[in-house]
Amino acid sequence: MYDPLITQHMRSELTRLEMTELVTSTEVDAFLARPGSSLLFINSVCGCAAGSARPGLGLFLAGPDRPDNLGTVFAGMDLEATSQVRTRYDHLPPSSPSVLLLQDGVAVRYIHRTEIEGR
Repeated sequence: MYDPLITQHMRSELTRLEMTELVTSTEVDAFLARPGSSLLFINSVCGCAAGSARPGLGLFLAGPDRPDNLGTVFAGMDLEATSQVRTRYDHLPPSSPSVLLLQDGVAVRYIHRTEIEGR
């Protein structure tokens, strides 16, 4: 686990975008049960999260196609929540950062770290 003081600005980048932080498995399950379109971002301290993923997410969410529900877990920090996401979608390779797009809780698109790095 990382020092929460060091990672707070990384969380704030997302909460400013009106993303809901999910820190427990119960919060993850409740989020995944929401109807409609959802975006779940798995945050990370790595350079590609800081340089590409979070800024890109901000640009996307400023556009017209904003999902109904926005959530985030922080890999390496929100251990219970991250584990629950990975358990629920165990057919997808674990990755942080990553983006999971859902429709009524069903994964319709998964953006793995390898699609984020260097972009």
